[in-house]
Amino acid sequence: MPSKDYLIQLLKDNEVFLKGDFTLSSGKKSDYYINMKKAITEPEILSTIAKLITEMIAEDGIDKVAGPALGAVPIATAVSLESKTPLLMIRKEKKGYGTSKLIEGELNSGDNVIVVEDVTTTGGSLLKAIKAIQDNGGNVTRAFVVVDRQEGAIEAFEEEGIALEPLIKVDEF
Repeated sequence: MPSKDYLIQLLKDNEVFLKGDFTLSSGKKSDYYINMKKAITEPEILSTIAKLITEMIAEDGIDKVAGPALGAVPIATAVSLESKTPLLMIRKEKKGYGTSKLIEGELNSGDNVIVVEDVTTTGGSLLKAIKAIQDNGGNVTRAFVVVDRQEGAIEAFEEEGIALEPLIKVDEF
């Protein structure tokens, strides 16, 4: 089984942690950026993430693996394949055509769902995805993030009664 240290080394080798002057999706300025979009396009990184999360949920009786678009969908897909658990994809907003669904995949009332994310700062987008699952009858049992920037996401999740479990915290780089 791959280790957390192996994942950190892969992220370093692929120059995922960048120093500089960046604006984050939240609008905040930062002197570093975690380029997880680059990371999740690398098969070895994606496979390692999937194996680590699958090992953590092996005894949980999970019905679905969910990820919000865009960054978490490859991670959720990899975990789905590794764990043999059906996938849910959570849109940022309902599309205005076709089925007009916010959640793609089959979510049944009472399904136990884990959610995954690539990076969290405040955790807002992941909490929004969790609310969509809960509003549609799903039971979110655990939430995972590959890298937590340690800027309030874990605390925001605690306030909602959900544990956010980072594979890596930014200070471990």
